[in-house]
Amino acid sequence: MTDLPEPPDLRIGVLGYGLRGSLARTAHRPGAGARVVTLADPDDRARALAAEAFPDAVMAAGPRKVIEDPSVDAVLVLTPDHTHADLACQALVAGKPVCVEKPLETTVEDCDRILRAAFESGTRLYVGHNMRHMPVVRLMRELVAGGAIGEVKTVWVRHFVGYGGDWYFKDWHAEREHTTGLLLQKAAHDIDVLHWLAGGYAREVQAMGDLMVYGDIPHRRAPGEPKAEDWYTKDGHWPPHTQRALNPVIDVEDVSLLNMRLDNGVLAAYQQCHFTPDYWRNYTVIGDAGRLENFGDGPGAEVRVWNTRRSGYRADADEIHPVPEVQDNAGHGGADPLLVDEFLRFVRDGGTTDTSPVAARMAVAAGCRATDSLRDGGTPRRVPELDAELVAYFERGQTPA
Repeated sequence: MTDLPEPPDLRIGVLGYGLRGSLARTAHRPGAGARVVTLADPDDRARALAAEAFPDAVMAAGPRKVIEDPSVDAVLVLTPDHTHADLACQALVAGKPVCVEKPLETTVEDCDRILRAAFESGTRLYVGHNMRHMPVVRLMRELVAGGAIGEVKTVWVRHFVGYGGDWYFKDWHAEREHTTGLLLQKAAHDIDVLHWLAGGYAREVQAMGDLMVYGDIPHRRAPGEPKAEDWYTKDGHWPPHTQRALNPVIDVEDVSLLNMRLDNGVLAAYQQCHFTPDYWRNYTVIGDAGRLENFGDGPGAEVRVWNTRRSGYRADADEIHPVPEVQDNAGHGGADPLLVDEFLRFVRDGGTTDTSPVAARMAVAAGCRATDSLRDGGTPRRVPELDAELVAYFERGQTPA
């Protein structure tokens, strides 16, 4: 019996080669399933860098070359968030399976427009929520699903963004016009994980927040001036008031506090700060028979479970589960290669995926309405539901009824 030949590489088109160009490099696997064959970015410097990474690919300044190329099998949309809807919809209507980098978009309406375009065209849509592939998140979900803490009742998330001044206040991320706010743009990852662990979606949200540090720093770039070469450095730019060359416009919050009631009754809380000295995420999930908490999310990380008795705090816990180690060649704790694996499989075979366009939309919707609440004195907001027709379509794995 002879082995079946390997299928030919999927031909990938890429829109955008900025900070998430790493995802395109991860997807470029000549002879091993996929190769980047064409890439578009309006920035000359970005195209030059892309040409070095993909020397055989065709470069273009505009998206039409990628979207209209009949040889392209699938498209990665890696452009700034507020451009996702227009580009993704164009590719979907053209019949190109699409992977949209998270967050899906910056408004509920644009998220719904993308999902509607996928539904009406019958073209496959994938959303790059890479945290669903992070080993620490998958371990917590397995423990919850296995009943380690009973039925989930509340979830608390704290996100300390130690490099916030570098990553979010030196370019378009700092402007409401492009992000809505960091309670959407940055928190969409954590809100999605929170929803996944709790088994429901936020229905009511209430938030408070402020621009407490970066708004007072006077050192800004001139409009149109590019970011400095040392805009990010792992060891420098501390404390925050030493930051220089910030974005000319800064009108998003650097501290946010969010409360949520999910559709299954779970209560949840999320906190985000962009001027902490350390960078880490902490998830606490409490059920009616125990709680679990992650300690780190990289090498040496573990998830601890308390579930046998009442006591004072016990660092050793009742169960200690080491987080599986992965080879991290592309960031996000090894999640990006797994995300690309799932996307390529989905393009070839279809079916259900661990990431979900519906879940991605619901994370954005919660972030949008929470931002509305934050900027209106903390008044509660209702998260809009998604059209039931679209929910059913995506839950079926994007196949007709």
